[in-house]
Amino acid sequence: MPVSPTTSARLDHLLATGQRTHRLPSVAAGLIRGGELVWSGAVGTVDGRAEGVAVDADTQFRMGSITKTFVAVAVMRLRDEGRLELSDRFGAHVPGSALDDVTIEQLLSHAGGVQAESAGDWWERTPGSDWDALVASGVGTRFRSGRRFHYSNTGYAALGRLLEVVLERPWFEVVSEQLLEPLGMTRTTLRPTGKAALGFAVHPFADVLLAEPEHDAGAMAPAGQLWTTVADLARWAALLGGRTDGVISAESLAEMVEPHHVVDEPGQPWTGAHGLGWQIWNDAGARSAGHGGSMPGFLAKQLVHLDAEGGEGPAGEVGDGVVLFTNTTASAALKDLPKELLRTLRELEAPSVAPWVASGSADLLELAGTWHWGPSVETARFVGEDLVLGAPGKGRGSRFRRVGPGADEWVGLDGYYTGEPLRVLRRGDGSVSHLDLATFRFTRTPYDPEADVPGGVDEQGWR
Repeated sequence: MPVSPTTSARLDHLLATGQRTHRLPSVAAGLIRGGELVWSGAVGTVDGRAEGVAVDADTQFRMGSITKTFVAVAVMRLRDEGRLELSDRFGAHVPGSALDDVTIEQLLSHAGGVQAESAGDWWERTPGSDWDALVASGVGTRFRSGRRFHYSNTGYAALGRLLEVVLERPWFEVVSEQLLEPLGMTRTTLRPTGKAALGFAVHPFADVLLAEPEHDAGAMAPAGQLWTTVADLARWAALLGGRTDGVISAESLAEMVEPHHVVDEPGQPWTGAHGLGWQIWNDAGARSAGHGGSMPGFLAKQLVHLDAEGGEGPAGEVGDGVVLFTNTTASAALKDLPKELLRTLRELEAPSVAPWVASGSADLLELAGTWHWGPSVETARFVGEDLVLGAPGKGRGSRFRRVGPGADEWVGLDGYYTGEPLRVLRRGDGSVSHLDLATFRFTRTPYDPEADVPGGVDEQGWR
């Protein structure tokens, strides 16, 4: 549902102010809520001239490194289809390069130690060559694979080649057929088509523009060549927010936005990490995911909130997102403007609140209440059908879900016990005796001697 006229006017003014303040030839943005584009705005013209054609939600901009997220999802689909494993060495599928021993997971998460850029001329401003030429140029690693996060455009060139070798057709054909077409992203292309903004550099000390070159980057294209529109990228943001439309499973998407490697910047607190293709940000405990994009003449940003609330960060609706493009090489606009637009949406258009309804099962009450791990006190409660033991996000608090209906087997969903088993142990009469959580005993009283506490309980008892 579109935002109100009042909110729209406020957002339009904010975007116009940003365009003027940051001296952007043009800027286009959109806000996503509930999987839909609820507002879009644009300021400026496609060629930077006052009398030129105005940009809008259907104007193409170069998305830069957001391209990597499409490549990553296509690779994850191969994993889900059983065509490869993330632990596979790259050379097992694409042999003959210095990257043979880097795993696919390390390439996806920028942890393979692969050099950041290609070995030839500045690839973003010069025509590219094919994979064989890229390999022959001496592309290799800078660090031991798995040691640290090291952002690598070259690593995504390798993943693009992986798609081509496994599926025996060009990487963009794979992305187009498997991702763009199902999502209706008809205006996302390898090169600009139709109405498209020209890329510029803005002089730092004068109000003049310099046109930036546009070309086919060849083997490096999977790192940042795609063009798209606000309307199209909003559909991709909706996927990240949970509307996957069968393109990728919810489980695989969740795996992709787990923080795999922290982005460590000396002297700065850790606020960012990288998952499998996606960037993840932590704003005072509230997480969001997406990606930034930068190519000569263009900047782009996609950000989607993953948490309804968390820590002291901004509260709002899961899936609230923003996409923004501008056709300038360098600007501080993308640091704050996307967040300001999203913050304004949340301030003026309160997220929907689903009414509470009784959705639990009475047979779960036998597990609710107070439990003891040794002398410590923990509370078990239910949110729907999920068991919450302790306070999630604090200490070892975790959520658990039944493995099969009516079963006494549960599995951890988050926190310390993610993936760990919880078993309900019963007495001969069927009543609950204690909980076994990854070998730890939780009993109704501290160190209950009848609950088979490992190591036994002192015969003299409490004294």
